[in-house]
Amino acid sequence: MSHQYKAVLWDGNKAVYDLILALGVVAYLVAFFVLGLQAYPSGHTFDPVILAMRALGSCAFVMLTVILMIGPLARLSPRFKPALYNRRHFGVMAFMIALAHGGLATLWYHGGGPLNPLVSLFVSNPLYDQIAGFPFEALGAAALIILFVMAATSHDFWLANLSAPVWKALHMLVYIAYGLLVVHITLGFLQTEKALFYPALTLASVIVVGTLHLAAGLKEYGADRSMKRQGKGDWVEVGDPMSIPENRAVIVPLAGGERIAVFRYEGKISAVTNACKHQNGPLGEGRIVDGCVTCPWHGWQFRPDDGVSPPPFTEKIATYDVKIENGRVFVDRQANPPGTRTPPAVIEEVYA
Repeated sequence: MSHQYKAVLWDGNKAVYDLILALGVVAYLVAFFVLGLQAYPSGHTFDPVILAMRALGSCAFVMLTVILMIGPLARLSPRFKPALYNRRHFGVMAFMIALAHGGLATLWYHGGGPLNPLVSLFVSNPLYDQIAGFPFEALGAAALIILFVMAATSHDFWLANLSAPVWKALHMLVYIAYGLLVVHITLGFLQTEKALFYPALTLASVIVVGTLHLAAGLKEYGADRSMKRQGKGDWVEVGDPMSIPENRAVIVPLAGGERIAVFRYEGKISAVTNACKHQNGPLGEGRIVDGCVTCPWHGWQFRPDDGVSPPPFTEKIATYDVKIENGRVFVDRQANPPGTRTPPAVIEEVYA
C-alpha cells in the first residue's frame, strides 16, 4: 500500500527497482564469467558449465545474504526502511537464480544415469553418516525447497489466507535455508577445493548477518529496558506527553512480547497495537501520514482512534484506552477488539 493507501502492483518505483536488481544480477554473472575464464598460470581454465554453476550459486547466496541484512539494518537506521518495501521481489529473484543453479547442477551431474535425476541426487551418494564425502547436494536441494515455498507464498493472497502470524512463521524458515546453504557451500568446497577463499567468504557473510541481527536485538532490548514502567492496576505509564515525537510513537513493551504503539498527533494521544495487519510490521516505527498510522514496511494505514483502514479498505487493528493523569500518559494493558473507536487523550486539556 502507498501513503494514500492505494494498492501497489507494478508501479514505477517497483519497475525501476526490479530493473536495477536484474541489471545487478547480470553484471555479477558477467563479471564472474570474465574473471573465471581467465587462464591460470598453469594454463588451466574452468569448464564453462562448472563456472556457470558457481556463478549462479554464489549469486543466489550473495542475494540471500543481502536479504537477511535488510531487516536488522532497517531496525538500526530508518534510511534502510525503503528496502523493506521491495524485499519480496528480491527474494523471488534470488529463488529463481538458485533454481537455475540447482537445475543445472542436477542435470550436469545426475542427468546421464539410469535413475531420475532428482532421485539420483539424494541416493547416489550414501555417505550421510560422515563429514568427509557427505552428500552436500542434498542440503542445497533442501534449502531450495524452502526457498520455493517462500517464493510461492510471497503473494498477498497467501498472506491473507494463512493469516499474518502463520505467514510470518513460514517465512522465518529462510534462516534454516540460509544455514543449509552455508553448510552446503562449506562441505562442497572442502571436498573439491584447496583454496580457502570461498569458505572464508561464506564465514564472513555469516558473521556480518549474525552481527547485524545481534546489534538490532540489543538495540530493541535496550530500548525496552530504558522505558521504566510503573503500573497502576491495569494501566502502564508511558511518560510525559511531549516526550512522544509529533506524528510519531513510542513503543510500550508488555509481558509476553506484546507491544503497544502510542502516537502523538494534533495535540492528541492514541494507542494501537504495534503489529501491522499486513505482515506484523512495527507500526510504532512508522509515522502519522494523512491522519493515519502508516506502517514503515509497506505503507498500510490505520486511523489512530479506531484502528480502521481508510475507505475503501476495511482492515482493522486493536486499539488501547489512553489517559493523561498528573501530566503523565497511561495506556491500558488490555487491548480493545480490532476496530473499536477509542477517544484519544487530549494534551491541551492537561496543560490548560
